[in-house]
Amino acid sequence: VVTTAIVWRGRGLRMFDTRHPRFQLSRGLLLFVSSLLAFYSLKYMPVGEFTAIVLMVPLVITILATWTLKERVSPMRWALVCGGFAGTMVIIRPDTQHFDWTLLLPLVLVATNSGFQVLTSKLAKEQEDPITTHVLTGWTGTLLSSAILPFIWVTPPDWMAWTQLTLMGVMATLGHFFLILAYGRAPAATLTPYMYAQIGFAVLGGWVVFSHIPDQWTLTGMALVALCGALGAWLTLRESRVKVELPES
Repeated sequence: VVTTAIVWRGRGLRMFDTRHPRFQLSRGLLLFVSSLLAFYSLKYMPVGEFTAIVLMVPLVITILATWTLKERVSPMRWALVCGGFAGTMVIIRPDTQHFDWTLLLPLVLVATNSGFQVLTSKLAKEQEDPITTHVLTGWTGTLLSSAILPFIWVTPPDWMAWTQLTLMGVMATLGHFFLILAYGRAPAATLTPYMYAQIGFAVLGGWVVFSHIPDQWTLTGMALVALCGALGAWLTLRESRVKVELPES
């Protein structure tokens, strides 16, 4: 609502103009589902471990590229995907005798968030207005969540809870807007390594706020996920430079 009010003065109804309404609605739906999965996952997992698992997304996008874009994936990339998945398994360390289904939540989130990122990149390449993408995604989530809100509403107990909810909304709004702007100005391979800094910040935040320090195995799994993801991004960036240089040579 706040974003729409700010943009309305300069654009009016033009902010809703889009050439790809299906992609815009799908992007909003995927973000809505991803947000729900994130909230439920964080009820059962520490912040650092959760963040590391979610950052499997760039590696999953590699697999999606082979299906949706018919791109060829090198053996090195498949090795990195397997390495990232192995790191995720080290973090989760599933116990077959006492399996906890909640551990599957962040893995499902990886799938929905991967689709969200692919659509974000596609809309940016189609030169959709980032403001339009931002507003339509926000309204899709707002309408969907408002529809189910009467059945699950619990009034926040005090002003601190209201403040935290408001702050979370502001940070999410700014973060997603900057994400759209970034995809419109740089290739995903250039941006991906920066995303892995989230693991460090998440571990630090979990330590400062919740006094949680991951054990040795969990830190090993996080490092493996970050390493495989960063190497995958480096490979993509190197390949894109080679494609640019070849015609000139």
